[in-house]
Amino acid sequence: MKKIILDVDTGIDDALAISYAVHSPALEVLGITTTFGNITVEEATRNTVQILELLGYSQIPVYAGAKRPLFRELKEKAKLFHGENGLGNIELPPPQTPVQKQEASAFMIEQARRHPGKLTIVTVGSMTNLAKAIRDEPEMTALVERVVVMGGAVTVPGNRTPVAEANICADPEAAELVFQSGIPVTMVGLDVTMQTLLTREHLALWREKGTDVSRLFADMCEFYMNAYAQVGNVRGCGLHDPLAVGVVIDPTFVTAVPMHVSVDTSGGLSDARTIGDRRKHPAAAANVDVCLEVDHERFVEHFLQNVF
Repeated sequence: MKKIILDVDTGIDDALAISYAVHSPALEVLGITTTFGNITVEEATRNTVQILELLGYSQIPVYAGAKRPLFRELKEKAKLFHGENGLGNIELPPPQTPVQKQEASAFMIEQARRHPGKLTIVTVGSMTNLAKAIRDEPEMTALVERVVVMGGAVTVPGNRTPVAEANICADPEAAELVFQSGIPVTMVGLDVTMQTLLTREHLALWREKGTDVSRLFADMCEFYMNAYAQVGNVRGCGLHDPLAVGVVIDPTFVTAVPMHVSVDTSGGLSDARTIGDRRKHPAAAANVDVCLEVDHERFVEHFLQNVF
């Protein structure tokens, strides 16, 4: 089993990723850390505990993390896609399980030391917690087996701006710190995630399943899909965060290419763009494995079979 920490800003696709991860026999979820992004860190922490309780996995510890970017002001919440509460405005029972007192980045450091060379950190929100961990413990780059990042867009347009993806936009400096740190990184960006669609037909099957969990997730995802239809006429919604989990479960879902990637932190028109050097003779050594192809049918089938 792969030992993972899942770092989330729990909106709707984060909730899907959590469910997929905790139900996977290939993964041992050591803990879930929270950050800002889709919503505030306080809301992300509440949502994470609520989702774990809904799924019957409240024994997995939750650690609250960064409240704001390393250097910038906090951006607005992604209310259009995730609703006011981050879960498509679906109300869940108030959380009962206490959140851990240890800070998220400290938990990452502790687990990296405890499991040297065997820990995978999956970040599906801002990378602020991981950047803080690397800044506080430089040995993180050697202790962590791999970081799998849902973020970025090297060969396709962005979704937060014309050139930048939302998780990188949340804290561009944190992303740049992680990418240039030397820690092994796999980038699962919009290049592949927008090819992995959950459809309304899938939601109908979840409702037919008839469990409280399947119905609630169908309602959440319907909100998500309505937002996608409003802004991009997409037939469904991208399985962004679940694909990052899927890549840990089975790396053959994707084809990744080593590439030097940097993040634009200029504050200009291309701010937060993930710039991959795709030239035959790049100016710098590769620092990120960028996923450029995905076996979307096989992944979506695996996700649907294992999410509940």
